[in-house]
Amino acid sequence: MQKIIWMLAIAAMIWPGCAHSGTSASQPAGTVQASPDPSYIASAAQTVSDDDEDLYADEDSSDLAEVPEPDPLHLWNLAWFHFNDTFYFAVLKPVASAYGALVPVQIRKGINNFFHNIAGAKRFINCLLQGKGTAAEGEFVRFFMNSTIGVLGLGNPAGDHAHLNPPEEDLGQTLGAYGLKEGVFIVWPLLGQSSLRDTIGFAGDSFLSPITYLDSSETRTTLSIIDLVNKTSFRIGDYEAIKDAAIDPYDAVRDGYLQYRRKEVLK
Repeated sequence: MQKIIWMLAIAAMIWPGCAHSGTSASQPAGTVQASPDPSYIASAAQTVSDDDEDLYADEDSSDLAEVPEPDPLHLWNLAWFHFNDTFYFAVLKPVASAYGALVPVQIRKGINNFFHNIAGAKRFINCLLQGKGTAAEGEFVRFFMNSTIGVLGLGNPAGDHAHLNPPEEDLGQTLGAYGLKEGVFIVWPLLGQSSLRDTIGFAGDSFLSPITYLDSSETRTTLSIIDLVNKTSFRIGDYEAIKDAAIDPYDAVRDGYLQYRRKEVLK
């Protein structure tokens, strides 16, 4: 057990602010985006499903030919993808499963709300940087309401109001909105899927996380571990579905991630 805790601690210590851009939101190693929003997993699953249907519908169709995504770091990415995959199944999933069985879902939702709420500054600033004034206003009011009526963000009363839940923004999306290309696809140890642009954005967003500025490294590490394990407890099964459906899980997750992030930039 002590070994597991130390492995999670290592993951959390190199995970400033606990979350990438949404995804967010935070990311089970090798499986979900380092953000609280793993929506690209669903995108990857749909991609795999659609590709399979097309393949069986017309195996000889030249229209099925696709230009492969550039992946100049393929050997690096594949090695760390398999490392993250092993870490997820050997460490993170068992710990998150046990945690989910022991901690009631309402408490876990409250913890998730808390960490999402303290990431409000990141979303607010990036809305402003993209000139999305209405979304920035929604983020500001959401943070104020959840921090007060919602008791430090443990509750989510703003969740009942659509205008207070604008699409989430991060620095990677902001850079994309300003025309910066995503660059090469990168898989980072423990952090999972990213791109050159999103890696820069992730680093920049970490400066907007209150956790980054806590004096105690032990407190930062503990909070990061709690956030990581808590988020993972809600996502168990997503990555497994991708692996079961995909001919090549690495390609499925990579393509799903890239497609999802492109949609996020354009929204």
